[in-house]
Amino acid sequence: MPDTTTKVALITGANKGIGFEVARQLGKAGFTVLLGARNLDLGRKAAGILESEGIHAQAIELDIINAGTIEAAAKTISTEFKKLDVLVNNAGIILQGDGLPGAASLDAVETTFKTNFLGPVAVTQAMLPLLREAPAARIVNVSSGLGSISQNNDPNWPYAQVKYLGYNGSKAALNMFTVHLAWELRDTNIKVNSADPGYTATDLNQNRGHQTIEEGAAETVRLALLPPDGPTGSFSDNAGSVPW
Repeated sequence: MPDTTTKVALITGANKGIGFEVARQLGKAGFTVLLGARNLDLGRKAAGILESEGIHAQAIELDIINAGTIEAAAKTISTEFKKLDVLVNNAGIILQGDGLPGAASLDAVETTFKTNFLGPVAVTQAMLPLLREAPAARIVNVSSGLGSISQNNDPNWPYAQVKYLGYNGSKAALNMFTVHLAWELRDTNIKVNSADPGYTATDLNQNRGHQTIEEGAAETVRLALLPPDGPTGSFSDNAGSVPW
């Protein structure tokens, strides 16, 4: 029989980068961490590293734009754990061909929205029944400061020149999902928030970010571990609230 007293966290895109570090930190906090990965072999390798550190970790095949893997993952979690305490929608992409509205590749924009916005929506919808079974579940959508419409419209913002229609737009849409879902779940014990990791050195930016992976994971981990009086429907980074 599943041990329903164990807290369980699912992190998408968790075989490397910020997702992997979030899994590590939640594992250190006592969670059984499920590492969602498109490539199950890479997921198992990452889970093995965490297991060697004394963390209860398990790889789970999960391609967030593949409905079959999402459904299978939900069934596996239901069978093995009966509930889900934390969902971190971390997986995301930025593609060649994305850029300013006048020249951005529509294929790149469409694929980016499918992964960065529709993927998290699909995963969350599949996992909601399991999250409702937890005493106090948390959903964290890993967004970006580039998804802030206010900051994009501020010529003095340090990243004002970084205009990717697909990436920035998909993260803004993800923020809208956070607000809508938090409102929908306002009478439950489920809290939904967006995290801005900050400019972190990962494969997504060819490791050009100025933050470490640990720094980039910190706000997501904090939101995943929110106490009962914590916020819902918020957007924040390590320094505090981020404007929508």
